[in-house]
Amino acid sequence: MSTPPDDRPVYRLLTGKDDRAFCERVSEALGQGWRLYGSPTLAWDTAENCMKAAQAVVWRDAE
Repeated sequence: MSTPPDDRPVYRLLTGKDDRAFCERVSEALGQGWRLYGSPTLAWDTAENCMKAAQAVVWRDAE
């Protein structure tokens, strides 16, 4: 089994403001060999008055 780059864990939860930058981070992870794990989650952040997103990814060889 190959290991994730930069000594990262096999499982990651990407979070951030639901915008283009967040989508680019998820796309970059997919391009590096991560795969989506489950559905994305959205929640309204009242403190920052914006929508926040979260997407779990796992390394390509993870079971």
